[in-house]
Amino acid sequence: MSTFEINQPVKLTKKRVDAVAPPLNKSQLFIRDADLPGFALRVTQKGTKSFIIEKRINGKVRRITLGKFGPLTVEQARRKAQMELAQIAMGNDPIAEKRTREAKAVTLRQCFDDFLKARKNLKPKTINDYTRHLENNLASWLKKPITDITLNMISRRHREIGEKNGKAQANAVFRTLKSVLNFARFEYLDGNEQLVLSSNPVDYLNHTRAWYKIKRRQTFIKPHQLAAWYQAVQTIKAPDKLTSCHVIADFLVFVLFTGLRHSEAARLRWEHVDMQDRTLFLPDPKNGEPFTLPLNDVALGVLAERRLLSVNEYVFPNRDGDGYLIEPRRQMRLITEATGIEFSVHDLRRTFITIAESLDTSPYTLKRMVNHKVSSDVTDGYIISGAERLRAPMQQVADYLKEQIGLATPAKVIPISSRKG
Repeated sequence: MSTFEINQPVKLTKKRVDAVAPPLNKSQLFIRDADLPGFALRVTQKGTKSFIIEKRINGKVRRITLGKFGPLTVEQARRKAQMELAQIAMGNDPIAEKRTREAKAVTLRQCFDDFLKARKNLKPKTINDYTRHLENNLASWLKKPITDITLNMISRRHREIGEKNGKAQANAVFRTLKSVLNFARFEYLDGNEQLVLSSNPVDYLNHTRAWYKIKRRQTFIKPHQLAAWYQAVQTIKAPDKLTSCHVIADFLVFVLFTGLRHSEAARLRWEHVDMQDRTLFLPDPKNGEPFTLPLNDVALGVLAERRLLSVNEYVFPNRDGDGYLIEPRRQMRLITEATGIEFSVHDLRRTFITIAESLDTSPYTLKRMVNHKVSSDVTDGYIISGAERLRAPMQQVADYLKEQIGLATPAKVIPISSRKG
């Protein structure tokens, strides 16, 4: 029986199907039934035997798998084939219908998994945020087909999260959902290549103007508060304090004197610090553009001390020494209790930017100092600003901070060419 060819139909029976051996010279063997045209057995090299039907649908020959031999007897498969062939004869397309059913059955969980696989350039923090938004706030939706997510569900859940967890959280959750469903719209098509998700239901929040208006935070440490803040930071670096407290104190001062983002400073690795050139390198910052930043004297001093006490590849290690520093909320709270100054790590960056702007730093230079996206103005494309061009303004901000804090006389900036000489 193993010698049957595609053009040699025979009556399929249990005895004959049992006797068919796997093909040796081809990936699969087809044995067509002589009694019911379009009904056939497919045998793979691994010995798997499945019943199929073959029929021309919309001008193309289609193969539809009915099931495996064993769980399905020959007669059961024949009856199933007759029903499928009858449907095709009436103008139906079983393959298109199956694709439509599968597309409409895609759950939010499956959609999110496919979304993450397709968006390969997402940063780990973004993936963690997206996962947290969906699993913590829309957990009951994850098993639902995306086509079952209604406008009313969107409106009600957005309002509930806003009332329970805050307006910013509600907006963030549904911005994540909107991104995932935008991906889904063109990823899952029915059997006729039409969208199963004709529109994004999250857009209903635009229509009803239900997005919460969040005022951008504008807080920073005022110049007259800097001395008290700095002294409080130094108290957590006292000799009797834990090593982790010393790391936190250095981290806070470093962010204030560099204007780095929290994640950029916390994840800074020693391999990206050049003490001789007095620069640090950010290979993958928030805006995706690699960035070299010159170091002022205070930032350089912090790095010199941390280098002597380094325990792993990170400049600011966590308490266990096996990773990088996470936002030190407890120690920051102690500083606030001692001074009455409420602040976040991002407030330190905002303080740096505010001071730089007050010193009449040009808008273009300021954007380069803090690695903000430069505008699309044509002229900007002709301006090349290297790290050395930023060294003087970086030191100028540091000098102002030192004066407010009450540190030593401002340092003199030495051009890199002179230092190397």
